[in-house]
Amino acid sequence: MWRGRLSLRPRPNIADAVNGFAPSLNPALDWSRLAEAYRRDGRVRIDDLLDPASADELERVLLASDAWLQMVNSGDKLFELSREVRASFDADRSAALQAAVDEAARWGFQYRYEALRVPDAPAERSAAGRPIDRFAAFLSSEPVLRFLQAVTGQAAIGFADAQATRYNPGDFLTGHDDEVAGKNRVAAYVYGLTRRWRVEWGGLLLFHESDGQVSGLVPAFNSLTLFSVPQPHSVSIVTSFAGAPRLSITGWLRAGQP
Repeated sequence: MWRGRLSLRPRPNIADAVNGFAPSLNPALDWSRLAEAYRRDGRVRIDDLLDPASADELERVLLASDAWLQMVNSGDKLFELSREVRASFDADRSAALQAAVDEAARWGFQYRYEALRVPDAPAERSAAGRPIDRFAAFLSSEPVLRFLQAVTGQAAIGFADAQATRYNPGDFLTGHDDEVAGKNRVAAYVYGLTRRWRVEWGGLLLFHESDGQVSGLVPAFNSLTLFSVPQPHSVSIVTSFAGAPRLSITGWLRAGQP
């Protein structure tokens, strides 16, 4: 249960106050217990991460946005398709794209979901000024970095990158381990903004265990899942009968500076 509001932003920001979005970390979080779970399992879910008002505002903004870009890969190439572009596709072109995605996903690395990008550079985040940019800046603020370093046991973490993601019916992410040379990824995170989700709707964060089994997490609201890199995982396909999009802010905790 939320027990109060403790602002951990290093400096007051007039724009945040005016716009009513200044996230704060739940002061009731048990750092030691979370760190022990992370050391034991290589991952941990942190419930009730933010003050409720900030979580509500992030959800509201993401649900209302029409700026989402569909992310689709073809091998190592990334294609970003706006909703306007997709609406211009005729039936044959849409079917051809779906067939290509299905074929690539059958045995290889493939994904499809919508995203809103967040710049890495602090000045660009400040200029953009959206709640998701401020959330990314919040994760990279000194007090929150201390929390993330304590939970993961990784003092090298210097900043968090971010993107908002929206998985609609048919969207998915096949297995991978997040390790990319030169990116200095120490841990991955998923900040969930999904309410009242059923297991049957898919969209589960699946961890691929060494014995061939999987462990899954159901999308949740105001929860932060941290897991070490590299670690094989995937997101199961969102079903056609899912009652809502799977909303989250995702990224990596990285060593060094942006």
